[in-house]
This record gives sequence, C-alpha cells and structure tokens, in this order.
Amino acid sequence: MAGVRPFALPALRHPTVSALLADHRVLLADLLDGLGSPLHVALPEIFEENVVRLRRAFADAGADVDILFAKKANKADCYASSAATLGVGVDVASTPELVKALAGGVPGHRIGVSGPEKDDTLHAIAVQHGCLVAVDSISELRRLAATARLARRQATVLLRSRTVGQPGSRFGMSAAERGTAVGLCAELADHIGLRGFSFHLNGYSGAERARAANEMIEHCLDARRYGLMAAELVDIGGGLPVRYVEPWIWNEFLAQNDPTHYHAAKDFEDFYPYGGQAADQTAHAIMRNPVDGGESLAAKARRHGIRFVVEPGRALLDQAGFTLFRVQQVDDRRESDGYAIVTVAGSSFSLSEQWFNSDYLPDPLLMSVQPTADELFPACVAGSTCLESDMLTWRKIGFPQPVRRGDHLVYLNTAGYQMDSNESPFHDAPLPSKVVVRLGDGETAPRWRLDGIR
Repeated sequence: MAGVRPFALPALRHPTVSALLADHRVLLADLLDGLGSPLHVALPEIFEENVVRLRRAFADAGADVDILFAKKANKADCYASSAATLGVGVDVASTPELVKALAGGVPGHRIGVSGPEKDDTLHAIAVQHGCLVAVDSISELRRLAATARLARRQATVLLRSRTVGQPGSRFGMSAAERGTAVGLCAELADHIGLRGFSFHLNGYSGAERARAANEMIEHCLDARRYGLMAAELVDIGGGLPVRYVEPWIWNEFLAQNDPTHYHAAKDFEDFYPYGGQAADQTAHAIMRNPVDGGESLAAKARRHGIRFVVEPGRALLDQAGFTLFRVQQVDDRRESDGYAIVTVAGSSFSLSEQWFNSDYLPDPLLMSVQPTADELFPACVAGSTCLESDMLTWRKIGFPQPVRRGDHLVYLNTAGYQMDSNESPFHDAPLPSKVVVRLGDGETAPRWRLDGIR
C-alpha cells in the first residue's frame, strides 16, 4: 500500500552534540546497555553557554537582569550546580526543588519561590534562607507574614498580579486585590519586604510580555507612593522560545501538515513553535520593545531604577541534553498501511510533549547497530506500555534505513521539559537514568557520571 511520503523535520544540533554522536557512538551504546533504555544525556557545558549568551542579549539591550533558572524544566542536579557556579539563581515551586537548589550551592538570596498558594513548609524554608517569594493571593501574604513573624525575620516578596492582556488567569491578584496587598505590605513592614511585582503569561509573544512588564513597572511606582521604596523588581517570568528546527522548514511543514501524516490519522490542534525566534533574540526584542509612546522597556526601567528578573527554563536547556532509546520491536506494516510501527524500550512518559496533547516533532535520529543499505523507511514510534495512546512520535518519520530490533533512536534537544516532566514508574518500570557528559576540549575522552553522584 502506498503511503504518504514523510516530511523531514531535521533537528538543529549543537557542535558538541554532533561530536558526541559522530565520534563517541561506542560510549553512548555502552552507557545505554549498562544503564538501560531510555537514557537521558545531560550536557551542562551547553547549559553554561546558554547562560552566557542570554546574559549578553539582555546586556546588549541595556537591561539590568537577574537570571533564575526554572528548575521545573529539568530535575537533573547538574544544571542547578552549573547555575551556582555561574552566579545564576534558580526558580523553584516546591519544597524538594528548593532543597535541591540549596544543596546544589545556590544561595537563598538567589532563589525565587513561585507557584500558587505555597504551603507553610515551603514558606518556612524560604524565609529562613532569604529567598524571594512570589505571593499569589492576600491569604498567602497573611500566612507568609505569620511565618516570618514566628521566625523573627522579614520575608522578601513579589506580588504576582494579573495582566490586562490575560485577566482570566488563575494565577495572581486582580487590581483590587493588588491594592489591598500593597496596603498590607505597608502595614506588615516588619515582616514583609515588598521588592516588586511578577506576572504569569501563557504563550511566547515578546510584545505581550513587554506590555505586561510595563504594567508591573507602573505597579512598582504606585507602591513607592505608599512609602514602599524597595519596590524595584519586575519578574517577567519565562516564555523565551527555543528554536528546534530551521524556520523555513517549519513553515513548509505547517503549510502541508494534515492528519494523513500521523498514525491513526491523529489530528493535533496545536504545536510548540519549533521554528520560531531564538531565545536570545526574543530577550533582546522584549527589552527593546517600545512602551509609552516610544521609549524602550529597558530605558524606562533604567530611568526609574527598576531591575528585571527572568525565569528561563527551556531557553537555558536548549541543546543541553538528548535522550536515547533502544528499539525493542518493529511491526512492519508497509504493505498494508504504508508505514511501520517501531516500539522502543521505554514510554512517552519520557518525552513529555504528549502531556500537552501534542507531538514532539523534530525527527529522531537512527543509530543502526549493523550496517544497512539506504532505503526510505516510514515509521512512527511507540512506547512499550499497554496504552494505545503511548506514542513517542505519532508523526510518520522517514528514516533513511530500515529500523531493526536493537537499533538506537536519539531524540535531540529533550532537556527542556521533555525528559522528566511527566516521568512515571508505570508498569513498575524504574525511572530512567540521567548521565552527565562533558566533552571538554575534544583532546581527551568525554567524562561522564550519573547525575547526583559526586
């Protein structure tokens, strides 16, 4: 049966990733054999490069910015340790994340605590370590003040506020609630130190993020009129996109995409913008965005003594990891359906885009164990659980050779949210291992260790 010819969406590759895949296949195969499938490979050197690049982008735009790595984007300890080494903070939203950030060497004053209606344990640890707490409601503000009073300390806070553009968000305070909260901060000044405002936005619009940041600047100025002169921070959150594929290829894909390209004619309504603007370009554009009739956001902030906080997760993890799967079985349905189903050892819980009812679209790479002649081999990729929906890749991939049992598939650029956001010990399977690899100067063999082991 003739099938739809798969559309190629080759993933962009950092030179370090290319070198590992080209020159150190034996090492990667040995690690997969020894540690099991799937195996997550973490590359902190690339994370560190991303920090430098993003800092430069903000500085070039004239903005004073503190970077907090969004810990939720990846559970690996190595990234928090790299953040500590570089003087970068960490954004956390749970007690375990806060404990791991502190254990990784990040000082409390460089840790932001976000998330709605945080519990008293998280409040207590945050207060003891001088973390910056984003308060989501008046009730949380009162609870935090009580915790600080018992500890005989002052909690450092941001007030999270809803924006004009997304007033229906479940996060943050309305305008009336914000006014009440500012008054409470003044009343409870012995135990609450208001440092500024934050917000939550869905989506990747840099212009909308700039408008929301401008609203927060105005909130800081209003708070100062109440005598809260330390209101000098605006936390713009994350939302810096990552480019996974070339933009022109992405645009061509969108133009021809339809359900026939997917197993079972699956129809997806939305995808991540895989071919969008790069994170550093978006960061620069946000800060240079004109507000109030022409002045840039960065210039207005400087004029009023406002500093920004940004919480990138995916943007700092761009290219900083990939995931290996071993092929467990191939159901060749090319004659009946026009494509095969490749089942790997592992599940889509280790490629979390399915959590968003979407598909992870960059093409996986085939690493054949035995030499095989070139032949277009259309296939989708399934997990080895008993769930019909357990598909790592619903889209039909045009592999350059037939896929065989024992071959390896490489999913590139999975460090940001894909590796472990949705991981599960379903079927009593162990959680996948993470191995930390440093390539170094290329003159010596790569160094590796299990994440969390020093």
